[in-house]
Amino acid sequence: MANTFTQLYIQLVFAVQGRANLISKNHKDELHRYITGILQDRNHKMLAINCMPDHTHIFVGLKPTQSISDLMRDIKTNSSAFISNKKFVKGKFNWQEGYGAFSYSHSQIDEVVKYVLNQEEHHSTRTFKQEYVSFLKKFAIEYYEKYLFEWIE
Repeated sequence: MANTFTQLYIQLVFAVQGRANLISKNHKDELHRYITGILQDRNHKMLAINCMPDHTHIFVGLKPTQSISDLMRDIKTNSSAFISNKKFVKGKFNWQEGYGAFSYSHSQIDEVVKYVLNQEEHHSTRTFKQEYVSFLKKFAIEYYEKYLFEWIE
């Protein structure tokens, strides 16, 4: 798109169906590369990715040619098929319905990249549910508990 200039930085957060711990460290790098390829094929820029056993964080420089909801559909559909076809899990893999999308300014890029890459450290002191609810509060997003992800306590 000629004469279109944007600066859109979005952190995407989404969970494994049932919040099961299905993403193993053995397959993490391959899954990161695959999801990065999905983003690059759609002309977005991967800034950071970290797949935890039960959820994933992606920080992306978003091009305005694709909506966030369409990008999330593509990531979830294609990566679910990839995980299932590679037999990373027994049976069929699925992501939970829904996701979080949080926007940041250019000056916050380094901070968010570090946050995404240090997920293991963050989750040594708090659960994914605590983390996710803190995002909703930080960004002043109204929510109803019953519409959040299915949580395993």
